[in-house]
Amino acid sequence: MSNLFKVVVLILFMSLSFASSAFDTFVMENIRVEGIQRTDPGVIFSNIPVQVGDSVDKEVASQIIRSLFKTGFFDDVQVLIEGGVLVVRLIERPAVYKISVSGSKLLTEEQIIEALSQMGLSESAILDGAILDRAEQELKNLYMSKGKYGVEIITTTTPLERNRVAVTFDVFEGPKALIEKINFVGNVFFSDDELRDEMGLKSPGRINIFKGPLEYSKQKLEGDQETIRSLYLDNGYADFLIESTQVQLSPDREQVFITMSFSEGDKFVFDSISMAGDTVVSIEDLFQLVDIIPGEVFSRKRLTDLSQKITDRLGEDGYANATVNPVPEKDVESSRIGFTLYVNAGSRVYVRRIDINGNIDTRDEVIRRELRQMEGAWYSIKDINRSKQRLNLLGFFSDVIINTNSVPGAPDQVDLEVKVVERMTGNFTVGMGFSSTDKFLLQLGLSQNNFMGTGNSLGLSVSSGKINETYEIDYTNPYATDDGVSRTYKLGKRDTDVSSLVVSAFSTSTNSGSVTFGVPLTEYDRIYYGLGAEATQITLGANPTAEYAEFVALNGSDNTVIPLTVGWSRDKRNSAIYPTDGMVQRFGSELATPAGDLTYYNLSYKAEWYRPVTDDLTLRLSGSVAYAEDYDSKQLPFYKNFYAGGASSVRGYQSSSIGPKNSLGQSLGGKRRMLSQAEVIFPLPGLNLDKSMRFAFFVDGGAVTNHFEDGVDEMRYSAGLGFNWYSPVGPMRFNFAKPLNAKATDRTEAFQFTLGTGF
Repeated sequence: MSNLFKVVVLILFMSLSFASSAFDTFVMENIRVEGIQRTDPGVIFSNIPVQVGDSVDKEVASQIIRSLFKTGFFDDVQVLIEGGVLVVRLIERPAVYKISVSGSKLLTEEQIIEALSQMGLSESAILDGAILDRAEQELKNLYMSKGKYGVEIITTTTPLERNRVAVTFDVFEGPKALIEKINFVGNVFFSDDELRDEMGLKSPGRINIFKGPLEYSKQKLEGDQETIRSLYLDNGYADFLIESTQVQLSPDREQVFITMSFSEGDKFVFDSISMAGDTVVSIEDLFQLVDIIPGEVFSRKRLTDLSQKITDRLGEDGYANATVNPVPEKDVESSRIGFTLYVNAGSRVYVRRIDINGNIDTRDEVIRRELRQMEGAWYSIKDINRSKQRLNLLGFFSDVIINTNSVPGAPDQVDLEVKVVERMTGNFTVGMGFSSTDKFLLQLGLSQNNFMGTGNSLGLSVSSGKINETYEIDYTNPYATDDGVSRTYKLGKRDTDVSSLVVSAFSTSTNSGSVTFGVPLTEYDRIYYGLGAEATQITLGANPTAEYAEFVALNGSDNTVIPLTVGWSRDKRNSAIYPTDGMVQRFGSELATPAGDLTYYNLSYKAEWYRPVTDDLTLRLSGSVAYAEDYDSKQLPFYKNFYAGGASSVRGYQSSSIGPKNSLGQSLGGKRRMLSQAEVIFPLPGLNLDKSMRFAFFVDGGAVTNHFEDGVDEMRYSAGLGFNWYSPVGPMRFNFAKPLNAKATDRTEAFQFTLGTGF
């Protein structure tokens, strides 16, 4: 009901009331209210400004009518006189008993009812015709914003007892409007095809099956406009404008034609960069952050990144509210644009309190001990970022967010909120395979990297095949001391039996135990040292390989080794689970001391490097080298040789199959190993926010020899596609690889996979 109509009705009712009752001034002896069923009488009487015994005239009656209409509860209000009684006669508006929706597929009934509630239409509310009309139109607009331009909505109100109504919205969605064509006007620097490739919306002939269908969406179009604007501004066009965007519908409202008109302007280059303002940090120090050279093509992103570097630098000293405002100085004739960066450091703040949220299993202390930003200390963006990085490196969380919240009434204080999303840190892994030697292989692993929420890890692994059986258990406390010294205990048993083969028959049984400590040197560096013991029993078959027989003849069939291990690691990755940037390096060494029966040593080094190529693509490069040798005139145990091949080294080749072999093609391993991997990692197309599923194009290389100089000639290469999925039933890895230079004696495997269960 429009406001004008309400005024007309109000005047009509007032005139009728006054005319029919010859409304003269009178002394009110009583008040009677008629027609209310649900309305609280207190609402009525609070809008009557007179009491029994007061005089009532036309002005008072008009005021009563206006006040009661303003409540919105009534369709009709009359004020009458019956003797000395003031009669207020009302017709209540009905109340909404129930709201139901039918026919909607794009939106659920719950979503629509929630949207209606925000418009003022909900169950138990008073039914207002104006609100009902507006709700219907807003629903239409909501569907049209999602490409449903043919939507029809029929609203039905059904009267019920006690002046209630049921409201039903029947939705006829119709087909989605599909984009028929996207046109551009005024673009010279970028072609139509280049611009369409940047857009999320697609037209026929330019379909990207990974980025969605051809439905029109107003929100997506707005996002595409910003993408195109950024594309130009990042390539020198500082005056770029989108002059107009026209969206036209076909007569049947099923096809959309989009036309965007541009004004590119001239291409600019950077001129000089200067700074001004209250910087707190010296101008000289801030200028060291400037990486923009005059003459470079103007880029808004470069300028934004520079401003962020400066605010981050000020944030390291506690200036959490620092701002940088770049003011351009444009020379149109020379197409150069310089900037003065006005720096406002603001007030220095410190962190009052740090709150931890989202951790259900993980104890607070496990999270707090990784934080480098302390309560009561000056705010430092550097320490906050490092805290987030350390939490990501734990591997316990799928996401870590640190929010900065102001403290009301205290401009020099902030609170930090650390929000974590826990992931399954327990794994039950199963690996299955088949080879010509081991036949059916079964690998089982049970690990809990966050045992009972303490941050400690416990692992148990079992590998069972016709040839090899391995059992291993380990336990690590990363904070055995308060200053972060870790301690790891490990016990293992490995039985190898090749007696079923025609030749080279032997078996070994090794029992081992060790304790290792890790000592942090810096924020990123850690050294490791440990001591262990291994007892190995060797049994040769009837026709053993010559290398094996020679070793047993020289060293006996029962040997005890006392190995001393020393290692170093540096981890600067941004995440342990889904790294996209940074590098991790590890060096390890093992020395079999003279306290045991055998004397040998081995050295190994591995580096992994990650770098984001685009928002979706990550480049990973990995390389490792390993070296082993005996000393004190004793042989290196053949069971300490290095091996390569399989899902974790050179995909496309069977596990441990690369390297020296005997006359029957059986792998012997070697004293030297070189491995390399190059991968381009990207999320499952269309699910960019879901990190649990990732593809990788890879090239692997590896060699196992007894002399490094033979490594180049013995390198084996493969290429293929890998898929990793942290599925609800556990981590899965699938690899499809093609060996690139396999020899006739190599054992290849085009498909490899592992399957596990997380808990």
